Amino acid sequence: MELMIVITIILILIGMAAQNYQKSVLRAREATLHHDLQVMRQAIDNYTLDKQAAPQSLEDIVQAGYLRQVPKDPITDQTDWVPQFDSVVLSPDQAGSGMVDVHSNSPLTSPFENTPYNQW
Repeated sequence: MELMIVITIILILIGMAAQNYQKSVLRAREATLHHDLQVMRQAIDNYTLDKQAAPQSLEDIVQAGYLRQVPKDPITDQTDWVPQFDSVVLSPDQAGSGMVDVHSNSPLTSPFENTPYNQW
């Protein structure tokens, strides 16, 4: 009887530890997503300012040397980023169209921020 109580307590503690571990892994993935988005957005801005034209894809940024490689989306574990295109006005007489932002392709919602990952 005592052995069953001890085993039950151990199983409850293992279950709690597994939940905490899963939450910490998800928090780390979200932090990585925030960082990757920030780095890619900075690279898009730098490319646009330096080249006087917005990039047409993430590969343009890699080929120009602003990124070493396109990072994997930590939520989908793919390089399936969704670029956002818009017109870019660099000066009053110079305008063009190109990538101005990038988002995750994941349809999931963050349990910590209650917002979809594809809106970050």
